[in-house]
Amino acid sequence: MNNIEKVELSITKKFRKEIWLRFIKGIKEYQLIKSGDRIAVCISGGKDSMLMAKLIQILQRHSDVPFEAEYLVMDPGYSAVNRQRIIDNAEYLGIPIKIFETKIYDIVAEVTDSPCYLCARMRRGYLYKNAQDLGCNKIALGHHFDDVIETILMSMLYGAEIKTMMPKLHSTNFKGMELIRPMYLVREASIINWKRYNELEFIQCACRLTESCTLGGSTGGSKRQEMKALIKKFRQTNENIDMNIFRSVHNINLDTVIGYRKDGVKHSFLDDYDKPKPERKDNSAEGH
Repeated sequence: MNNIEKVELSITKKFRKEIWLRFIKGIKEYQLIKSGDRIAVCISGGKDSMLMAKLIQILQRHSDVPFEAEYLVMDPGYSAVNRQRIIDNAEYLGIPIKIFETKIYDIVAEVTDSPCYLCARMRRGYLYKNAQDLGCNKIALGHHFDDVIETILMSMLYGAEIKTMMPKLHSTNFKGMELIRPMYLVREASIINWKRYNELEFIQCACRLTESCTLGGSTGGSKRQEMKALIKKFRQTNENIDMNIFRSVHNINLDTVIGYRKDGVKHSFLDDYDKPKPERKDNSAEGH
């Protein structure tokens, strides 16, 4: 058995429940892939995007829904070491990558106000543009379950709003393009266990602002790391808390929400507070 077969077998057998079935469930539940799709699988070189590429590669061979995939790597200005690590890992895993270059790191290095936000926006735009040039109608990103939970908490604690990371989005700037997140239901701990089991080493952020994290280092004191630590503490109290947070954004009770925005328009519970309400059998929410 060669290394590619070993890695693929680990996904479909050893980590079948934790990774493969959760991946398939997310694809089906959120209707992420449709017949005739041409998907640009966006690979940053980290563990998440590399695993996502293998998952989509395996799915493409066995799916009843025919689709095509391009495995796209954007080089925003990686060091030679990081770029080579991506190339070596792609070859080891049997992923046929296409690399294109940008000068994003050079541009962001001159920015002092929210450089990470600017970097993310620029990377997304370049990925959409190059995916579109390849005839793709979707880009796939490697965000996972933990990313979703962390985003929900960050929006509440630092953004003063309830907002989540959506499983799919229509692009507002690139007509006909869509973003999907195939690993929406896969936990980060499972990805780490898969990586360790296969003795794989991937790059992390690789940004010049945080060069200590080129190969396996820490990403430091970001707000997302703060959320990771907070969720870890929550789990010590109740192991189901992260899933409850996740389910809460699937089950919002608008009868008990003070205000919300829809299509950029603000709404308040006062808008129809005095309007007659239909009779309800269940009045358990009264007084809460």
